[in-house]
Amino acid sequence: MTARSAGALMAETVAPAALPLRPATRKRGGPWLGIASAIVYLFLYVPLFVVVLYSFSATKVNAWPIQGYTLDWYRELMVDDDIQESARLSVTVGLIAAAVAVVLGTLAAFALDRSTFPGKPAFRFFVVMPIVLPGIVTGVAMLSFFSMLGWPLSKWTIIVGHATFCITLILNNVVARLGQLPRSLDEASADLGAPPGRTFWRVTFPLVRPAILAGAILAFTLSFDEVIVTFFLTGRDKTLPLLIWGRLRQGISPEINAAATVIIVVSLAGVLLSNRLSKQTTFGG
Repeated sequence: MTARSAGALMAETVAPAALPLRPATRKRGGPWLGIASAIVYLFLYVPLFVVVLYSFSATKVNAWPIQGYTLDWYRELMVDDDIQESARLSVTVGLIAAAVAVVLGTLAAFALDRSTFPGKPAFRFFVVMPIVLPGIVTGVAMLSFFSMLGWPLSKWTIIVGHATFCITLILNNVVARLGQLPRSLDEASADLGAPPGRTFWRVTFPLVRPAILAGAILAFTLSFDEVIVTFFLTGRDKTLPLLIWGRLRQGISPEINAAATVIIVVSLAGVLLSNRLSKQTTFGG
């Protein structure tokens, strides 16, 4: 065998790990991709920044440039009884709706992940449906349902309406988390003599808890600033977003901007905290 043929044979039989790998090149979209992204972000967040900026305006009229800055409008919020009552209602509705969604959404997630039953795909589809439908469709449907039952509109009808779409958030988070967990964990716990209840509380629940908390915070955030479904299901009491919407008929005042800023801060904090908890849902993270 010649030296050339021996070298060719060695090249054919060498392990793939020993062969030099060509570094992967990432195709860049050029400067236009960055410019397009910047335009999208500006389109989304500049209006929010303007609302926050005007909430500190010293004048009652929104005019540019701003003549001066003050915190008086936030002090007005603190003494406005209607604002305070509507804020408490929004927090109450959000907490109860999120709590109901945590219980029902978690149970539904375990049923979908751990059980096999007829109509399972249809069940998953109908559970996700409320958050896919337009808010006006959900609101009209819930209003018709409560009218058929003869239930008066109150904060409890708002809670039920909000819980319908909050359940989907919890369900999706917990199902995704359960899909990451190896079944060998439960089997190992059973081999060690742990009953199913102890396995759930000591093994499964601590691993899915970040996903449940992330979904609960996101559910509260969406419930806190929800408008359309609330509009159809509210009674005499008004949530904070509905109160702001009603006062907008008289014009946009700095106090309204201050109230909107509070909603923006609460929503932003909820989304950031939910995102931080979601990063902990990766197995081993």
